[in-house]
Amino acid sequence: MAELRHEKRNALIKRMAAQFIETISNQTSMITVTDVQMSDDLKKCAIFITVFPDSKESIVLDFVKRNLTEMRDYIREHAKMGMVPFLDIQIDQGEKNRQKIEGLLRE
Repeated sequence: MAELRHEKRNALIKRMAAQFIETISNQTSMITVTDVQMSDDLKKCAIFITVFPDSKESIVLDFVKRNLTEMRDYIREHAKMGMVPFLDIQIDQGEKNRQKIEGLLRE
């Protein structure tokens, strides 16, 4: 039961983070929320993103990190959950590695 609740919470935060990023971004790069990992105590949440093109990765990461407080407020306002965890944004290195391997296999 608790595991299902944890998964639903992750999915909700993933969807809300994607919506927030879509509303604040200037559409010069494609930003995708790929995963959310919540700590066991539900107080911290890591949001993983990918950025296309790769050359804008550091700019986008800085931009989104500057807006984490607003993202947390957006999630609090639009999601029906009691406590919203502290958020962190990271580039999804696993997804980047998967894409690199897939490209190598195609060659």
